[in-house]
Amino acid sequence: MGVALAGCAPAVDDPTRLGGEDAAIGGLPATPPMGWNSWNTFGCGITEQIVRAQADALVSSGLRDAGYTYVVVDDCWMAPTRAADGRLQADPVRFPSGMAALADYVHARGLGFGIYAGARGQTCAQFTGAYPGATGSGGHEQVDARTFAGWGVDFLKYDWCSSDTSHDTQVSAFTTMRDALRVTGRPIVYSINPNSGVAGSVPGAEFDWGGIATMTRATNDITATWSTDSGPSGYQGVTDIVDAVAPLGSRVGPGAFVDPDMLVVGVGDTLTPADERTQMSMWAMLAAPLMAGNDLTTMSARTRAVLADAGVIGIDQDPRVQAGAPVGDDPEIFSRALGDKGLVVSLTNRADHPRTMSVALADLGLTGDTVVGVDAWTGVRHQASGGRLSVEVGVHDTALLRIE
Repeated sequence: MGVALAGCAPAVDDPTRLGGEDAAIGGLPATPPMGWNSWNTFGCGITEQIVRAQADALVSSGLRDAGYTYVVVDDCWMAPTRAADGRLQADPVRFPSGMAALADYVHARGLGFGIYAGARGQTCAQFTGAYPGATGSGGHEQVDARTFAGWGVDFLKYDWCSSDTSHDTQVSAFTTMRDALRVTGRPIVYSINPNSGVAGSVPGAEFDWGGIATMTRATNDITATWSTDSGPSGYQGVTDIVDAVAPLGSRVGPGAFVDPDMLVVGVGDTLTPADERTQMSMWAMLAAPLMAGNDLTTMSARTRAVLADAGVIGIDQDPRVQAGAPVGDDPEIFSRALGDKGLVVSLTNRADHPRTMSVALADLGLTGDTVVGVDAWTGVRHQASGGRLSVEVGVHDTALLRIE
């Protein structure tokens, strides 16, 4: 699981932790959580009508049955002030029925309900001035955890939202909410982002938070582009995030996941179909959570096909839950162990022209030219030759080959 947070995280075999190998026993997913999050498409414009429509679309599109089971309402759902008793309350205009009623609606469709909170005095939208008030959960962890559990929350996204870079302060804040959630007795996926508001460093990558959270963001926010020049503190493109998360695979295991942020498949029109296939492929290779962020009510058949691809999801959800890693330090070629003896290899073409890509069987620990790679996207079989497995890969596309 990587380097633990000394003095703060429980041992890997601690049966009370929220993540880890006991996750299935505690009612939490042992494989990467899948679902939908409101932020990338709706931001602070989110309403209960939108959430209900997205939940309905998860069902009607078949994405729920493909594994996308959490509906997460991100920032700006709350009123700018707490109620007289100190509890959080939903914005009365945009969520007039309240969050418990919305959770009931989501649950009735066979889905889990998720919500957002800030770890300090403000949420991220409040911290940046994009939304009024100061209704973060810092100092209110116990009452907020009880409120969330009482509403029927199944997933909490918990955001740092502060320029305070003290690691000890972060550990204390995230552990306090973890413990408050635990006391409720309700299984709640705990998804943290230690990076928001912290300039010049990325605590989610620097430290292993697997003993505290189910999911830990390892980068700042994703944007729907192939790559950016923003650096680790800015918005990240698909390949920027892959490069940042690749070294952290040892932290991934059943019930504990490194989160490379949400899928941007179908978000805007800046990514090509190849770009989107690469994001899905590499999130699967990294054993990462798959949280869609597009408008499910208007998505194209192509977007749905990418999100619902059974072969790719099967790799992501493999019960071994072992993240892939670069082969020979090549950022374009990854391998990942599957099941008891399985293997999958990804070949990503980062060039601006199509090309033949190949990997030596010896580098995969394989011998003999009877090896075949079956592309999870297309079903096409690629026969090894001369001790190598080769395939034509389009611009920014990824061949995702299950080895037979």
